[in-house]
Amino acid sequence: MEKYDGKTFLVVNVVDGDTLDVGVPDGKFGRTRIRLWGVDTPETVKPNTPPQHFGLEASEFVKRTCQDETVTLRLEPRQTRDKHNRLLAYVILSDGRMLNRALIEAGYGYADLRFRHKHMTEFKRLQREAKQARRGLWKNPTNSDLPYYYRDKLKLPRR
Repeated sequence: MEKYDGKTFLVVNVVDGDTLDVGVPDGKFGRTRIRLWGVDTPETVKPNTPPQHFGLEASEFVKRTCQDETVTLRLEPRQTRDKHNRLLAYVILSDGRMLNRALIEAGYGYADLRFRHKHMTEFKRLQREAKQARRGLWKNPTNSDLPYYYRDKLKLPRR
């Protein structure tokens, strides 16, 4: 944890809207793969899965925001890796904004409430506000556009 928490790194690759690589070795890999804590963006690179509703826009937002930029990572002390061994982090941009928060607030991603984290209440509120304002992926979603864990559980904005 001390290798990453509070440290600043260059973003060398954006995989998709909620996954990126920073330029520091991680075990046998020459870079460290980061999975954003508390936010889930629609898939764009998952094998055998076409890009999902608003996924390309989310990925492009992350590329524009932090590709080849320096970011600071913040970790949750109790859980630092996911099941794919990606580092779970809050990414702080050079202007002080948190990328995780910005994605939800602008409607590029969903508040991922499946796993407890310290920003859950805030991220849930930001999602509710983005949905009410019909920002981004909340403009005209269908139930099938939602991640499996939200289908039939959220009231969608009227079309």
